[in-house]
Amino acid sequence: MTRKPVSRLMVDFQQMKDFSENPFVVDHAEGIYLWDDQGRQYIDGLAGVFVVSVGHNNMTVIEAIMEQLHRLTFAPPLASTNPPAIQLAERISQLTPPQFNVVKFASGGSEAVEAAIKMARQYQKQTGHPEKFKVIATYGSYHGGTLGALSASGVEARRTTFEPMMGGMVHVHPPNFAHCPLRLDAGQCAISCVLQFEEAIRREGPETVAAVVIEPVMNVEGLVWPPASYFQSLREICDRHNVVLVYDEVITGFGRTGTLFYAEQAGVWPDILCTGKGMSGGYAPLAATIVSDKVADAFWGETQARVQFNAGHTFAGNPLACAAGLAVLDYFESRHLLAHVAEVGPYLGQRLESLKLHFPAITDVRGLGLWWGVEFKQDNTSGVARSDIGRRIERAARERGLVVRGAPDMVSFGPPLIITREQIDEMVERLALAISDVL
Repeated sequence: MTRKPVSRLMVDFQQMKDFSENPFVVDHAEGIYLWDDQGRQYIDGLAGVFVVSVGHNNMTVIEAIMEQLHRLTFAPPLASTNPPAIQLAERISQLTPPQFNVVKFASGGSEAVEAAIKMARQYQKQTGHPEKFKVIATYGSYHGGTLGALSASGVEARRTTFEPMMGGMVHVHPPNFAHCPLRLDAGQCAISCVLQFEEAIRREGPETVAAVVIEPVMNVEGLVWPPASYFQSLREICDRHNVVLVYDEVITGFGRTGTLFYAEQAGVWPDILCTGKGMSGGYAPLAATIVSDKVADAFWGETQARVQFNAGHTFAGNPLACAAGLAVLDYFESRHLLAHVAEVGPYLGQRLESLKLHFPAITDVRGLGLWWGVEFKQDNTSGVARSDIGRRIERAARERGLVVRGAPDMVSFGPPLIITREQIDEMVERLALAISDVL
């Protein structure tokens, strides 16, 4: 067959036969705005995919990358490191609690979670528990596309194509109070869901479980998060059974929810924290597995002991990527970006909440920081989202010049953290037009 140039690509999760008929090709960007190759403007209501934290074409970051570009673009990863990587690891250690003093860099969130799973298993072996290899995660979670991270994920649509998955993965129900299968209220559901971890550990055998991996705020499940008591109980369960607790903060890390990491709001920190996406603002591939001393100490020893972490990736800790990460942190501090998110985040929630007055099909508006979702009515008989309404609104929003994320019954937002009140008004106005086009 004769292929159009765009059909030579495989765009993530897209059927290219359809995509190539009406391709969305982004040509350039500025601030919160995108322009396609036809000159049409869009509001980037999803910051790429929760990535462009400090906005497009941010000169603070670009200048830092340019300066590093003239100095060093790549260092031998098997034999060396570089100053930006050292400096970024130091900054991260200063921004996290005292027990976090070691960072393993990666190129993306999937790699960061994959490293955490491997690290938990190797940690258990090196501390006298080689039989502890299983990982417990939740249904509805998505931890990335690499095989280990995907195996820990609980999203059926993402896993089925590649099954069978990696062995040793166990899943429990997520703390999705609105759709609790036991019809419990929020408080009861939180208790029930966290106790499932203990029950799974007991039934699998505590001597076989290496780690628990969770998203503190769940994305694919529908922007849901449990109360602080959930995290407190989970921390106690993991400590009781010598299980490594891992937070996947690839989305929530670096300001998305109003604090640098969501763990600050939960009031409970994990043993390993994974982050990525907004960490570099989208200017270079960058992620990190941030390791507590409890775990990191098991990898420190004499060369002949061979206890070093036995994994790595070619572009992990790249000097250009780390220079971008440092510049993003500088921008956060100089522009007081977390305070800005704390101010404009609730305003976005209020504006979205106001849409309920005009669209009775909206059943819930929820979010925190600059991550918000609008949920729509379901068919109460079948429990199936009505006419895939979220994805229809996503397509309509694109026609109205707004990029959002659509799920069967929800539309979600995660704009660049630099967004202003006036731009929020513009974004919500475009959303309202899109909803009117669909309903």
